[in-house]
Amino acid sequence: MTTDAAAMTRAIELSLLGANGCAPNPRVGAVILDPHGDIVGEGWHERPGEPHAEVHALRAAGDRARGGTAIVTLEPCNHHGRTPPCSATLLEAGIARVVYAVADPTSDAQGGGASLAGNGIDISSGMHERAARAANQEWLTAVARRRVHLTYKAAMTIDGRIAAEDGTSQWISSASSRADVHRLRGQADVVIAGRGSVLLDGARLTARDAAGRLLDHQPLRVVVDSQGRTPPDAPVRNDDAPTLIATTAEFGAGDDGRVDLESLSRVLFDRGHRGALLEGGATLGSAFLRAGLVDRLILYVAPLMLGSGTSVINDLGLHTLADATRWQLDDTTILGGDVRLSYTLEDK
Repeated sequence: MTTDAAAMTRAIELSLLGANGCAPNPRVGAVILDPHGDIVGEGWHERPGEPHAEVHALRAAGDRARGGTAIVTLEPCNHHGRTPPCSATLLEAGIARVVYAVADPTSDAQGGGASLAGNGIDISSGMHERAARAANQEWLTAVARRRVHLTYKAAMTIDGRIAAEDGTSQWISSASSRADVHRLRGQADVVIAGRGSVLLDGARLTARDAAGRLLDHQPLRVVVDSQGRTPPDAPVRNDDAPTLIATTAEFGAGDDGRVDLESLSRVLFDRGHRGALLEGGATLGSAFLRAGLVDRLILYVAPLMLGSGTSVINDLGLHTLADATRWQLDDTTILGGDVRLSYTLEDK
């Protein structure tokens, strides 16, 4: 027999299998327990337009689902989109109980729990909510703020430098850290970098495995280039993945005369993207931070010290300690000789 809590932990694990290619839909995992509490079906949402996690799990369970329990990381949807509502599918399957972690925040899909309860299904919500939110944080943040969730990634020395005084920066981080960056790219909908960083490093911004082979999922590559001067033959414009050159002509200009980053973030959301990885240098990263558009920081700290050179963050316009933004440390991982620190911005 499997407890509801253990089944929800498994459902959260399953939801992460949908990290690539889910957008604009959420990452969702589902587990079906038969009336005796044994797991008889598992599923996760793989791609938009295809069956949701509950449907995959119910198909695996078959008749054994009748009278059982559905454990789901997100409230079952209650609307007709490209697929039927999961609330109706659960009813048809004869499910007696539904336990979900996070309420659906979207106006078109919410209400599945109430619909099921109105049809006599025993409903419970909030189990392992924090863990389920963390697994789906890009989508939840994006739909709440109507812009892409942004992770700012940087590799730096112990003293916070991303390049030496002469401009050299390859490689500050270890091979293990660089492999982890490709993992992050493979999970992102969008990778963003500035024109200067792209041209200086000859970056392709693609997601590759340890042997250099392209992964199946490639994010949209966005080069922030106010005047659109990225050369047609730049490596970032090859055929390995789609590329968008973000200019002021298309996205408007901010107060500094450069690309309006809030407009860019909202347009990317409107085009169906939910999670973006920012790999720009200190200038672009600081601009996104000043605009309040960064939701997560991932810092690879190498066991090096320079004492001078380019700092990871430029002036943010904060001149007193009371104005400092506060970040919550979520994870610390050793990668080779580096330390990866993952932070999320605390709500004020």
